[in-house]
Amino acid sequence: MLQLDDVLEARERVRETSRHTPLEHSHTYSSMTGADIHLKLENFQRTGSFKIRGATNRIATLSEAQKDAGVVTASAGNHAQGVALAATRSGVDSKIVMPEHAPISKVKATKNYGAEVVLSGQDYNEAAERAHEIERAEDRTYVHAFDDEYVMAGQGTIGLEILEDCPDVDTVVVPIGGGGLISGIATAIKEQKPETRIIGVQAEGASSVAKSLEKGERIALDGVDTIADGIATRSVGEQTFPHIQEYVDEVVTVSDPEIAVALVYLLERSKTVVEGAGAVPLAAVLFEKFQYDADETIVAALCGGNIDLNTLTNVIVRGLVETGRYLKIRTVLKDRPGALEDLLDVFTAHQANIYAIHHDRTSRDVEMNDTEVEIELEMRGPDHVDNFLADLRDAGYPVDVLA
Repeated sequence: MLQLDDVLEARERVRETSRHTPLEHSHTYSSMTGADIHLKLENFQRTGSFKIRGATNRIATLSEAQKDAGVVTASAGNHAQGVALAATRSGVDSKIVMPEHAPISKVKATKNYGAEVVLSGQDYNEAAERAHEIERAEDRTYVHAFDDEYVMAGQGTIGLEILEDCPDVDTVVVPIGGGGLISGIATAIKEQKPETRIIGVQAEGASSVAKSLEKGERIALDGVDTIADGIATRSVGEQTFPHIQEYVDEVVTVSDPEIAVALVYLLERSKTVVEGAGAVPLAAVLFEKFQYDADETIVAALCGGNIDLNTLTNVIVRGLVETGRYLKIRTVLKDRPGALEDLLDVFTAHQANIYAIHHDRTSRDVEMNDTEVEIELEMRGPDHVDNFLADLRDAGYPVDVLA
């Protein structure tokens, strides 16, 4: 089992490569929740993610023969960048296998850090199979994304920083994919301050740990489906699972819409860009997935900020939908002069701002003398949306909510 001394040793190895990232108090989220909320901004880490810590610690422990042979790993993106940079700084050749649909921004960044990238498989697990084939064929050292005590110890240096910067912390909320991050953080914190709660958070579409804890043994999911690609793993690690059982007080899940809302709040209120995996701890706090007291000091570990711009656009729209800020509807009008103007009078009365209108006379879903209209709107919240839709329907317009 990983020990506190392992994490302390790791801190010395990673000190020159990784950054001591900021821990900031949030007045916004403290006001929203009644708790004392702090954000551990690991999205400001080198490579944009905590993964540089574990990768650096692992590569620092390689023998000279292992360094000469090079390393290989599999990753959805963040571990890839961490291994690439850590290997390049140590003069070690690296080959990274990433899923075929990995975000293009992460693929490009990994190449820019000096690694050779191989795209293979539909998810992390299939990429890992290919990486192990390369490991055997080329005698490279496999640097596991999470199931390695040196990697776990490197990630645990975040826990040391949290206690240094916020010694009175009551609860630390950490995302879970394969479990390396939370195992390291929990070991570092619990062995110094055992009364501090550790809450793990998974996406509903990749909740292997929650299910494994229920059964008391590791289970593997048939597949994963979540916008939080950084924690989209089918199973928890063999070495990390005992640490989670030992040190983690509770594991909860959040939905993709809840992740999207948290991400939008971070953008709008905190001026902070995070990826889906980085937003899950705040989502768990905002949507009260676990119980906490008023004035309880909570640290949410925002583990990374490497989000693809196309994904970010989609997530922002989804977050605006969930918070009643964006509305897309379809209705039917008589195909005659003035019909659209009459409809727009309802919009004006509610001060609903129009993004776009699509007017279609050729739709097969309407009568010959009707026309179909799709409209995208900027709204001011759920109550605004509800009142607006009610008035539209009262005015005789059939309305389908599309988003």
